[in-house]
Amino acid sequence: MADKSPDAPLAALRERELLADHYAGPQAVDQTEEARNKQVAKAEAARARLHDNGRATAHERIELLLDPGSFVELDRFVTTQCPDFNMPDKKVYGDGVVTGYGTVEGRKVFVFAQQPTVFGGSLGMAHANKICKIMDLAMSVGAPVIGLNDSGGARIQEGVASLAGYAEIFKRNVLASGVVPQISVVLGPCAGGAVYSPALTDLVLMVEQNAYMFITGPDVIKTVTHEEVTKEELGGAMTHNKKSGVAHFACPSAAAAMAMVRELLSFMPANNMDDPPKQASSDPADRLCPELEGFVPVDASRPYDIRKIITSIADDGHFVEVQEHFAGNIVIGFVRLQGRPVGVVANQPLVLAGCLDINASTKAARFVRMCDAFNIPLLTLVDVPGFLPGTDQEFGGIIRHGAKLLYAFVEATVPKVTLVTRKAYGGAYDVMASKHIRADVNLCYPTGEIAVMGAEGAVNIIYRRELMAAEDPEAVRAERVESYKDLFASPYKAAELGFIDLVIRPEETRQHICRSFDLLANKRQDNPAKKHGNIPL
Repeated sequence: MADKSPDAPLAALRERELLADHYAGPQAVDQTEEARNKQVAKAEAARARLHDNGRATAHERIELLLDPGSFVELDRFVTTQCPDFNMPDKKVYGDGVVTGYGTVEGRKVFVFAQQPTVFGGSLGMAHANKICKIMDLAMSVGAPVIGLNDSGGARIQEGVASLAGYAEIFKRNVLASGVVPQISVVLGPCAGGAVYSPALTDLVLMVEQNAYMFITGPDVIKTVTHEEVTKEELGGAMTHNKKSGVAHFACPSAAAAMAMVRELLSFMPANNMDDPPKQASSDPADRLCPELEGFVPVDASRPYDIRKIITSIADDGHFVEVQEHFAGNIVIGFVRLQGRPVGVVANQPLVLAGCLDINASTKAARFVRMCDAFNIPLLTLVDVPGFLPGTDQEFGGIIRHGAKLLYAFVEATVPKVTLVTRKAYGGAYDVMASKHIRADVNLCYPTGEIAVMGAEGAVNIIYRRELMAAEDPEAVRAERVESYKDLFASPYKAAELGFIDLVIRPEETRQHICRSFDLLANKRQDNPAKKHGNIPL
């Protein structure tokens, strides 16, 4: 006979909560007390194995991410409804994913965390429905979604239903793109369909040593192509941060990953209708940067680290670099100016002389579009000799990929300030947020060289016949090079034409950039009405 005491419903709830808190699966939902005790013991053993491998449970990961005591779990008692392969006897409360909402620094966020001890974190229909529900809620209330991914892919026992579940998630990733921030943290092995949802989100973080992403694993690759590769080489954190560019951050631990997510959220608005959050700053806007005086070499062939300029002008020297291991010839990331978030795109003279290539163009284009989608102003630092020459680049489609960056800057309607620090040659000058593609304020150092190409190359073309006929061609060449530099290899010709608004002293960089963004604080600009453009993908 069922217990009819007033405390019976609460006792039943607590019993189910106890089982739901111990995801070790597979477990039967309705069990005897002895069976339940065994299940709890198995769960504790599974938790211990995770800890031994440097991993954590879904709830532990959520606790690292959210403000203490803020998490509200939804769909805690959802179970699979799959009738095949004895799945009715293997039901697990939550179906291998913890979903809900909470706060980060007091701001609302939605989160899901996959539990690797339940069917390997694999995704079935109930699992997918839980994720879809919080994504729908996030869109309804306008709040970010953070996914803590640790999944073996589609749950084979559920067949096409699991594939349908993935497609439902992908659909929501796409519809939410540019509406609410989406951040993915990969904390364990993710294979097959499990990698596409992170790839559709705004930012992807991977934990070193534990996280892997690949469409097909090493065993399948060996069978099909006879290549031998380890999981780490194929899809480890550094592989996707350095080689493929799929990931944006490689973090040494889950705790470091959660701390980075919290920091990234501090630069982003809750949704595309909000402004980025402003923080109090004690760093004066009119602060001089004496360390920048003479920092940029006059000799255009000498490299320097563009990060020095970025950190010098940022509030308190704080710069959060994004994708630092990928396409090092361009630097992207976030700073604050007077407490306001700003996205930075900068050529890096230390790598490939700052040339734009395929990877750099794609990296920067996606960052520009993300900043524009979430109302984050853009600062562009330019020192670019052109696009990287070579058959590999041409055959790989540098024209198409370079056009992505051009498209992104033209399309962006957020405040855009550009500073030319030295070289700005050829089509790359146009592409790097020039005045002609709707940059609002364009500044330049006295070391700026804005021209079709470098003086040596230009002289060889323009004065070819004269050089061939000259008795002393080297003397004539030197004279013509100096004349060309005086005329074009400076910021003043562009300034005469109105393409440069102001030539500034390097030590006054922060002052002028802060003033420019103050000027543009209430900027309003609309693009022509359209369904969407056709970016050269």
